[in-house]
Amino acid sequence: MSGRGTGGLLVAGTTSDAGKSVVTAGICRWLARKGIRVAPFKAQNMSLNSYVTSDGAEIGRAQAMQAAAARVEPSALMNPVLLKPGGDRTSQVVLLGKAVGEMSAQGYFGRHPGGGRPAGDGAGGEGAPPAGRAELLETVAGCLEELRRTHDAVVCEGAGSPAEINLRRSDIVNMGLARACRLPVLVVGDIDRGGVFASLFGTTALLAPEDQALLAGYLVNKFRGDGSLLEPGLQMLRKLTGRPTLGVLPYRHGLGIDEEDGLRVSLRGTVRESAVAGPYGADVLRVAVLPVPLMSNFTDVDALAAEPGVVVRFSDRPEELADADLVVVPGTRGTVKALEWVRARGLAAALARRAAEGRPVLGICGGYQLLGERIEDDVESRAGEVDGLGLLPVRVRFAPDKTLARPHGLALGEPVEGYEIHHGVADVRGGEPFLRAADGADGADGTPVDGCRVGAVWGTHWHGSLESDGFRRAFLRRVAADAGRAFAPAPDTRFAALREEQLDRLGDLIEEHADTDALLRLIEDGVPEGLPFVPPGAP
Repeated sequence: MSGRGTGGLLVAGTTSDAGKSVVTAGICRWLARKGIRVAPFKAQNMSLNSYVTSDGAEIGRAQAMQAAAARVEPSALMNPVLLKPGGDRTSQVVLLGKAVGEMSAQGYFGRHPGGGRPAGDGAGGEGAPPAGRAELLETVAGCLEELRRTHDAVVCEGAGSPAEINLRRSDIVNMGLARACRLPVLVVGDIDRGGVFASLFGTTALLAPEDQALLAGYLVNKFRGDGSLLEPGLQMLRKLTGRPTLGVLPYRHGLGIDEEDGLRVSLRGTVRESAVAGPYGADVLRVAVLPVPLMSNFTDVDALAAEPGVVVRFSDRPEELADADLVVVPGTRGTVKALEWVRARGLAAALARRAAEGRPVLGICGGYQLLGERIEDDVESRAGEVDGLGLLPVRVRFAPDKTLARPHGLALGEPVEGYEIHHGVADVRGGEPFLRAADGADGADGTPVDGCRVGAVWGTHWHGSLESDGFRRAFLRRVAADAGRAFAPAPDTRFAALREEQLDRLGDLIEEHADTDALLRLIEDGVPEGLPFVPPGAP
């Protein structure tokens, strides 16, 4: 690349889930295949799905997957601000990979405790960011500049919509970032939802003139049908706004990366949108996942869904657990709240029946904690001592400092690795060890093992362990035996290779259906001159 311009691009969207994360990953993979040193970036992410980098920083999982698309190591620079929603309208604020405290939405976006207007909100004009936001903007801009210094290009992802006029004064992730760092902006619209022309035009027309001057073009996502029928609308949109559409991406089943929010599984083609591959053995294996409140890192079940013959579904009724061969209790940002929910829905009794009958249950992180005997929580819920479900001989005490680790070791005779993100410290008082850290190294709680097993009930703090192919197959063989199923895992399923295939498909989507020459010009040369203003602009 010439290095003449910004070396950056901001991918915004008309709405949440318009496809910003996927498009960003696709552009990263396309550029990486061209030999361009590229990195992803999201200034501020709100998600319960997170990841631990090799140096112990916590970032959004979407940015970790975008880093994989770019073929670079994930870094806290790629997601300097992560908000993890909790109870009572608060979020944990993770700054540069480390949790720094809890804050309400009003507090974070600069409102007074009584619900007043943002600090610095004067009459007319945009005003300055509220107290503290200027410092945050300086921090995220500094991270972006560091990535620009060490890479040829940085593809930034926005959040929500850039036309959220109620939040513009405090924005550090959309037009606030674009203006501070002089980034050209590409707006993605999801045509599958309908109203894409109104969404693209309305997004533009609600931006202030200074922001509109950075909006360089559009991208239509998830198109089904005959492209010639869309062309007249694209031409009219250009006449109305003075901006081109740089591509129309067709709808493709099973595309996606690790989700930020919602009840989706990132390998959606396996779970939601296509038939489950036939089993390698005689039987299928049915997995029920409890959609607990504040569910986090539910991407743990993706590796199960990738196995031929494994059917994964979310289930929240006791009767739906009756015919499941394995029940997974996933992670949660609210262990005590999830425990209350499990009891209120009658799921606690269903889990106890499964344990008594020797039918498999797997608890991961918060799900592991609530399977224990007792929880002492003066940190997350501040509920004090709470009785757990008593299915595992474990007592959990929540520590103020969060454990962030990338452990590896052995389990069921196979190598396994994962990552840990939790406040709870487990005191295991019986059962059999589950995961064993490599070379006798201490685990996060000071012991060389993690988790435990009693009968067919398993628990671990390690996220991502099921992505280790040998361990996953060994675990599924044990589950199938306990469930009485003639299921056999396929010997050639490689989860990392499936992720790579998926990322290559995203790169193909950009290469084949976007105006890549125009994208390169934006990244190299920056914002085109003379982009017209579309009235009325921001109020």
